[in-house]
Amino acid sequence: MSSEQVYFWKLKARSVLAKVKLYCENKEMQKKTKQLIFILALGLFICLGFLDLKAKELNVEYQKRESAKILDRNGDLFFLKRNSEGYFSQYLTETPQELKGLVLEQEDHWFFWHFGLNPVSMLKNLISNIGLSKRSSSSTLTQQTAKILLKNENQRTFKNKIKEIFYVLALEIRFSKEEILLMYLNSAYLGNNLQGFETASQAYFKKTAGLLTKEETSLLLASLSSPSSQNPLTLKNTENTPSQKEIYQNFLEYTSQKPETLELNEFPEVTSFTLDKVLNEKIREIIYRNLENLSLKKAKNGAAVVLLLPENEILALIGSPQPFSFEEGMQINMAPVKRAAGSTIKPFIYLKAFEKGLRPYTLIDDKEYKYYTEFGFPFYPKNYDNKYRGLVSAHYALSNSINVVALKALEFVGVKEFSDFLTKTLKLQTTQKIESYQLGIALGSLETSLLELSRIFSIFPNEGVLKNLKIAQNEKNTEQKVANKEFIALVNKILSDRKTSQDQFSYQSPLNLPFSNYGLKTGTSQNYKDSWVVGYTSDFLVAVWVGNANNTKTEGLSGQEGAGLIWSEIMELMFTSKYNQKREFDFSLIKEFQDNNSIEFGLENDNFEKLKNLFIK
Repeated sequence: MSSEQVYFWKLKARSVLAKVKLYCENKEMQKKTKQLIFILALGLFICLGFLDLKAKELNVEYQKRESAKILDRNGDLFFLKRNSEGYFSQYLTETPQELKGLVLEQEDHWFFWHFGLNPVSMLKNLISNIGLSKRSSSSTLTQQTAKILLKNENQRTFKNKIKEIFYVLALEIRFSKEEILLMYLNSAYLGNNLQGFETASQAYFKKTAGLLTKEETSLLLASLSSPSSQNPLTLKNTENTPSQKEIYQNFLEYTSQKPETLELNEFPEVTSFTLDKVLNEKIREIIYRNLENLSLKKAKNGAAVVLLLPENEILALIGSPQPFSFEEGMQINMAPVKRAAGSTIKPFIYLKAFEKGLRPYTLIDDKEYKYYTEFGFPFYPKNYDNKYRGLVSAHYALSNSINVVALKALEFVGVKEFSDFLTKTLKLQTTQKIESYQLGIALGSLETSLLELSRIFSIFPNEGVLKNLKIAQNEKNTEQKVANKEFIALVNKILSDRKTSQDQFSYQSPLNLPFSNYGLKTGTSQNYKDSWVVGYTSDFLVAVWVGNANNTKTEGLSGQEGAGLIWSEIMELMFTSKYNQKREFDFSLIKEFQDNNSIEFGLENDNFEKLKNLFIK
């Protein structure tokens, strides 16, 4: 450096030092500088606070858009409720790497390099807007996320675009790039009321987004630009994607409310059901498989209800073997549909008869009787096989479902008293007014639904206590004592006796399980339109109906041959499940009586001879 240059920089240094000295001596200038710094800091603080507030607003909207999950009793996802926008929305918790790469490649190459706004893209859009070019550029992922959460997708005004810039900066300041990307993947609309990649992946391909093939992901990416016209339901499939039919079937299953869950409006706050999802799927498969064989007997539909006792929690509720099929009747939930209940009402008749003094050992003459209808016409009730057996015990009659004896037991109780018991005490809902059935109640003409039958039948394993059916975990039980334990025990003793019932059901019956400690009752309606079985242990109850949704008759399908096949498989499944606690029926109040070479049973203070011949004049 020359001497002139050295001299020059010395003069510069002295000048700067002089200015610093002057500034230090000038108190007013120091004060103004401090004020300026304070104002700038305050402005920056307010600006950052404002942006943080806006980011929180977007985050609240983002969280609100996730669909409420309806879980089963084990915490497994059963299905989703629609969100506030009417969409199904199931959020990812982390970003799948392959999906991340494909989305960034198509939507935003420079996502991890810009601060939410891409100057090059903004310039291209500006040139396009003023008409100097026909080419425009897409928004950044942060811009798209803000646009979605602000609900501005279809309102692309200049005011909204300026507003979105502030929200974009807010997102970039508040959240990391990975968090913003995840928000976008969960918020993007992909058509057909599906929000987010995880939702669309589950709905179309029945798999999580992390397991999608490249071809499947491409189908979803095509939906971003035109969700209505370009989505997996409309685009042509490749050899590495499921068929159009399979995708549509998956979509129906995902988006259609399960018919067996009843109306969700009845449970607005419910997030967890008592249902067991895996058990439901197994039972639906059992019904479907058996109906394939029963279709030879012209039975196309079936339904099942499984209750966990003593709480009456619905573990399984199947109203159709294929609720998403377009075959006739398959989309009808038959569980709440009222049909003729056949002989399943008989245990209630005998229960009331036991309360009035009849006993299992009471002899009743099974013969032809003449009755008159309300119009004055005579009729002669028949048994299922058109045979009469003479003197039989009430035990034998109920075990073998003898119509004539059940009718005599109903007469003993009184039609009016029994009708009041059904409708006022048990609160059974029937199709017609209860008075119109008269003695036909004992002959199987009374209509009720599988759900209603399950509810009232639960009084037998629940020792005379009637409870409502519980499907929501936070639902409260209502309880009412409707019968004393000793009379319930008499019915349970008969219904759990598989030996006495052999005249009707034989030793090879599917109703004879390789287990003990269970009771059951079958039912068959007139013209074989309905086949029923309700069975139970102290731990669970299984009720099955088989027939046709259009109420046409089957080809001679009885309760044993129709519903019995399905019922026996479900019972075996339940006996080997965690729900089987092996609680025994309580028969401690029952007393045995020696009668010739047989043992009969009744109650402790019974006058055996008198009650045995109660009906014999």
